[in-house]
Amino acid sequence: MLTILGFAMIATFLVLIMMKKMSPIAALVLIPALFCVFVGKGAHLGDYVIDGVSSLAPTAAMLMFAIVYFGVMIDVGLFDPIVRAILKFCKADPMRVVVGTALLAAIVSLDGDGSTTFMITVSAMYPLYKRLKMSLVVMTGVAAMANGVMNTLPWGGPTARAATALKVDASDIFVPMIPALAVGLVAVVALAYVLGLRERRRVGTLSLDDALVREPETEPETETVLVGAGAAGGASGGRSGAGAGAGAARGGAGTGGAGEAADRDAGSEAESGDDFKGLDPNRPTLRPKLYWFNALLTVALLTAMIMELLPIPVLFLIGAALALTVNFPRIPDQKARIAAHADNVLNVSGMVFAAAVFTGVLSGTGMVDHMAKWLVDTVPDGMGPQMGLVTGLLSLPLTYFMSNDGFYFGVLPVLAEAGQAHGVSTLEIARASIVGQPLHMSSPLVPAVYVLVGMAKVEFGDHTRFVVKWAVLTSLVILAAGILFGII
Repeated sequence: MLTILGFAMIATFLVLIMMKKMSPIAALVLIPALFCVFVGKGAHLGDYVIDGVSSLAPTAAMLMFAIVYFGVMIDVGLFDPIVRAILKFCKADPMRVVVGTALLAAIVSLDGDGSTTFMITVSAMYPLYKRLKMSLVVMTGVAAMANGVMNTLPWGGPTARAATALKVDASDIFVPMIPALAVGLVAVVALAYVLGLRERRRVGTLSLDDALVREPETEPETETVLVGAGAAGGASGGRSGAGAGAGAARGGAGTGGAGEAADRDAGSEAESGDDFKGLDPNRPTLRPKLYWFNALLTVALLTAMIMELLPIPVLFLIGAALALTVNFPRIPDQKARIAAHADNVLNVSGMVFAAAVFTGVLSGTGMVDHMAKWLVDTVPDGMGPQMGLVTGLLSLPLTYFMSNDGFYFGVLPVLAEAGQAHGVSTLEIARASIVGQPLHMSSPLVPAVYVLVGMAKVEFGDHTRFVVKWAVLTSLVILAAGILFGII
């Protein structure tokens, strides 16, 4: 019964947000609360929620101060050279813009943190997508898939969890998988090329100068949400739920604003009075004399994060305090910068705490354990010698419907034990377990995805409908390459 209710709860959540019947934050709270009552454990709801909030509180703190830090870095112009370089490569050509998004997300993902990757990528690319009227879900989808492939780095999380759970060396998992992961990254870039060609046919191309010219205030903008193979529909601009705040993204566009109002109709939403100005070289928040200080501070911060000198929330807290103090010595200016990004901070951190309700109920009621056991038990005995393939296939739905901790520490040891009984090595099982990460990075249980859709002002349901099929394809490409190369 718990297995059925667990899958029913997840399905209800996904259907409601994809049909836009509920906002993600409301669905993350109300649906698990309702199912907790159905399970007969409503009296323990408070304990489950507190446990979930306690486990995700460091993540929420990290996101809050990371958004402030990178928002300030955007305001002072640290990423302007990156934006200019991307613009020079893209030449206002939608195909190049989408490919550039994939490459930028992959490069920035080397820091091992999805949230910072999405903040930098969206901040750099959002103005160009906006001005060219390109589909923003293409940007979020490509960025999420590129980050998902790179998330398998030993310091990214999944590989380290697999190594810890199975008591093997992380390098023994990752290094042999490099050829298969490289094929997966090539697949993401190839997909970005195809999607870019579709966007080019839909919106055409502009000159670089045209792409940086502000549109008339009186001309409303709409963005066509690209869903499915060649289908375009569901125009959306001002967003609700996870996409409500875009202070940091628009800071990169030179506005530093705190938010904008959205007018909604039944089937479409259009922005009016958009603040988009392209790349404004004269915005008052620029600090060119402090450019190298900010660059060194950012490099030092990312280095300390990779080396795990301090917990990530502490690093970003210190970094945000230093960035504000040095770049904006006057207290009123510091308050203005915090206020400029407060909308995004509130929405993202609120979404994380709402997700804590979802994960708390899933874990506390035992739904996750029963779902995982049911999936493992459904594997036919004849598939025992193919447990590497089975693990790879199971990693797609399991890492999507549960946290990495739940999968790697709860399910993977069971799969490894089943594999050993049929002569499949633990390392092979561990390598196969990381192939589902391109899909995992768009899971509603991943806090970083709310940073992505929030800064891009994209509905989570639109992002999910667009990205799932392509992320599954990318994961299967990695799995196929691993089998072909004899890694799995």
